[in-house]
Amino acid sequence: MSDLAPGLYEQLVTEGLARKLRDHRGAALRRPLDQVEAADVLTAHLAALTRRALRSFKGTDAERLARQIELANRLAALLGDAEHDDLVSSTRELLLAVTRDHALTGEPIFPPRPETPLAASALLVNGHGQPSVGHELKRELASADRVDLLCAFVRWYGVRIVDEALAEFVRRGGRLRVITTTYRGATERRALDRLRELGADIKISYETKTTRLHAKAWLFRRNTGFSTAYVGSSNLSKSALIDGLEWNVRMSAVEQPHLLDTFAATFEEYWGDPAFEDYDPATDRDRLDEALALENSGRDERLPLTITSLDVRPYGYQSEVLAELAAERQIHGRHRNLVVMATGTGKTVVSALDYRALREAGEVDSLLFVAHREEILVQSQGTFRQVLRDGSFGELYVGGRRPERWRHVFASVQSLHRLDLDLVDPAAFDMVIVDEFHHAEASTYTRLLRHLRPRILLGLTATPERTDGQDIKHWFGGRIAVELRLWEAIERQLLAPFQYFGVHDGVDLSAVPWKRGQGYDLAQLSNVFTGNDARVRLVLETLRRKVGDVGSMRALGFCVSIDHAEYMARRFNEAGIPAVAITSRNGDRVAGLQQLTSREVNIVFTVDLFNEGVDIPGIDTVLFLRPTDSATVFLQQLGRGLRLDNGKACLTVLDFIGNQHRRFRFDRRYRALTGASRTGVAREVGNGFPTLPPGCHIDLEREVSRLVLANIRQSLSLRWPDLTAELTSLPEQTTLAGFLEETGLDLEDLYRRRPGWAALRRTAGRGTAAGPHDEKIGKALGRMLHIDDPDRLATLRHLSGGPSTRGRRLLAMLDAALWGGVQSASTAEARLAELLAHTDRVSEMTELADLLGERRHRVTHPLPGDIPLHVHATYSKNEALAAFGVDKPAHMREGVKYVAEARADLFFVTIDKSENLYSPTTMYHDRAITPTRFQWESQSTLSRSNPTARRYMSGESTVHLFIRENKRDDGLGAPPYLYAGPMTFMDCDGDRPVRFQWRLEHPLPLDVFHFAKVTAG
Repeated sequence: MSDLAPGLYEQLVTEGLARKLRDHRGAALRRPLDQVEAADVLTAHLAALTRRALRSFKGTDAERLARQIELANRLAALLGDAEHDDLVSSTRELLLAVTRDHALTGEPIFPPRPETPLAASALLVNGHGQPSVGHELKRELASADRVDLLCAFVRWYGVRIVDEALAEFVRRGGRLRVITTTYRGATERRALDRLRELGADIKISYETKTTRLHAKAWLFRRNTGFSTAYVGSSNLSKSALIDGLEWNVRMSAVEQPHLLDTFAATFEEYWGDPAFEDYDPATDRDRLDEALALENSGRDERLPLTITSLDVRPYGYQSEVLAELAAERQIHGRHRNLVVMATGTGKTVVSALDYRALREAGEVDSLLFVAHREEILVQSQGTFRQVLRDGSFGELYVGGRRPERWRHVFASVQSLHRLDLDLVDPAAFDMVIVDEFHHAEASTYTRLLRHLRPRILLGLTATPERTDGQDIKHWFGGRIAVELRLWEAIERQLLAPFQYFGVHDGVDLSAVPWKRGQGYDLAQLSNVFTGNDARVRLVLETLRRKVGDVGSMRALGFCVSIDHAEYMARRFNEAGIPAVAITSRNGDRVAGLQQLTSREVNIVFTVDLFNEGVDIPGIDTVLFLRPTDSATVFLQQLGRGLRLDNGKACLTVLDFIGNQHRRFRFDRRYRALTGASRTGVAREVGNGFPTLPPGCHIDLEREVSRLVLANIRQSLSLRWPDLTAELTSLPEQTTLAGFLEETGLDLEDLYRRRPGWAALRRTAGRGTAAGPHDEKIGKALGRMLHIDDPDRLATLRHLSGGPSTRGRRLLAMLDAALWGGVQSASTAEARLAELLAHTDRVSEMTELADLLGERRHRVTHPLPGDIPLHVHATYSKNEALAAFGVDKPAHMREGVKYVAEARADLFFVTIDKSENLYSPTTMYHDRAITPTRFQWESQSTLSRSNPTARRYMSGESTVHLFIRENKRDDGLGAPPYLYAGPMTFMDCDGDRPVRFQWRLEHPLPLDVFHFAKVTAG
């Protein structure tokens, strides 16, 4: 007997359960209700205690199973009825099947069971002596309640194998969901039609150029909890299910519940993904036939969109661009915006969706779309017609065609150049969209742009930097409004994945002069690289090692100067690798790029970006031969090689890295590559970049990794004397904004584990004496850099919330942020007086509010009434609680809070609960399923019959969700939560804990949905 069972027995006795059990068995409880109540209480406590006991088991799987059996037998003995035959005597006695009762007789029905017990896992390879996958699937169907199938293609002979089992499954109430594709034309429509006839719900991906779905998997859900899954190589075809050389892992929820959780979570996200479209033979038969025929023909074409029946919906990353544009206009009042998106990511679709939203809001109607080539205009007009679902939208003004109505015009810049602009009303068009805006400095464009005065100007480009030095951003106040983050585009295989190699070149740049705001002195940097034959030999050797067949590559090499580019081209030609330098000194760009396309040359060396709309999808290798401090330039140069092309598996990136100047910032480059935070990028580098998009890889040589980590850590631990010296070198009247602009620092650099702007001014001899609470206020300001809603920013500027309940709560939120939320809000006015005595900190808060307001990038939605929160703004837990009137919010430690006065339940959810490493057993309990659907798991003790759970389900209270990615303190305190807004109950399953499904009133911002869901793509 283990020491666990007596302990369990003592708990049962202490809680009176044993006595109730004896009373019940002795018929002392006369009323059926008493008996039911006693049995319910007994069952509930036994279940809770058993779970607690099982979690405490240590040792091997065999030892764990033995102790489980021991506990089960002890519990059976406690019930007092257990005969010897009822006890479990061997570890081989595993669950084999789950029975159901006959609807009429009530007798148990034993369905055909799989050869593998329901509680066990196995690897099935269609090998000798093993059951075939098809046989097992039919037996699994016999006891399943719901089935989810994910496979790249579905064949008739595969469906025929499981047809009868599926029909019986559906007949007794089972639900079947199927996700598949038209990839390679392998799916057969008659197979899908038969599944629909049986009652299956089906979704299909018609994207076949780069299929996203290779998985083959079944999930058999059982209401008893004994679910199983098959994951492996078998599609729904005869060879896969019977005689093919297929490998499939069978998993059990008993042994690997977290794996089935992952399966279920991922499937739900796919099911909600617009890329997978509902299939109904009555309406979609012809489209499916056309898609399959197109795949079977081998032609590289796109299936035409049906304008009248298909609604064009943006990909997630396109929705992020649209949201950023809306923020620029609604928050900052900027109506002239430049959008930078990599070629192939759908700039025109974004512009059409943007126009549609503005038109539906009544802000615009008339439209002028400008491009420089007829084929672009024809394609763009087609895109707008599809998005607007209007087959007659727009008129062309190109190639001799001339508009009649002049309301919605797609015009070439050459045609517009021939117009007499004096006859054109500058306000004739509400919205002007200029494609390939990097052309805008040409006289044909500048003449037009100077004349027109639209309400909305939208510029589209993939390459905003021009090699001729001209800056197109002056048309937009010197700003890029939105720059596409590449991750979802890569994850959706709209861009090629990359394999990045950081190679140590041994060059010491630490003494090369550095100019504030400009970086390295380019002339001296060029002198270091030009003529360095040893470095060239290293580059050539690395190319041969990483690329292999150098003669088949098409590469770009980015150099520091014209002399450097021409030097590299000479050395490569001497080494037998055909090369050319394309620079402003060599104007024959077209011929050089044609040579690269045809592989007459294998590499082109250049100084900056190719502009003028150059697009060579076949570029498969990029060489960074100069240090690039700008993340923007780095991504733009990287993007030249990310276009998809037939036969191109990935982009090879070779980055040659030496000892940099201490002001050089590696963190910007690797944040751009990984999307990590300023502090998180150090973890990424140190751990070898474990969480990149599928197909991507970053490999830093040991010495490079050491240099990069040292550089990043140095940038994170800026010395206070260095910051003081920087400020001392600037004019007396330098503001906080001016200091950050001059030094290239972020707000976080100044406040991370540092006392902030007023303290820095004081150290530099420019401030007043410190007040008694100066240090505490300085640290608090560092914890308030997340503030991003207009009401709180106004409170920060004016230090007053007003006399209303909403105003008092705004002041309470500020008080909680400044002083920690440990004191009552009733004494906040006194603490405010203490703050006002620190005049330099008050001035600092005003400057901070302006900077924080300037970097707002998300449209927020204020709650009505007395609760001063904005949906999609960010708050600390103390600030959020204070907004609901909770006094002394720091005393609340739990992740849930019921505020009775507001009839509100507040959920504070951290998605990644692990401190450092990926933990598969805890990752997916709380997660987003779609942007409007969220799963939340209760505490382990909550039962569905509990009054709290009933309140959640009944709608007696309003449930509010606050969400963050992780809880890592990056030196500015715990990360804040995004307020996702109210949500309503949809469904739940399980007990102790209960998993709830909620519907959000406001869709999650796409960047939040991206980290809150299971899948990356």
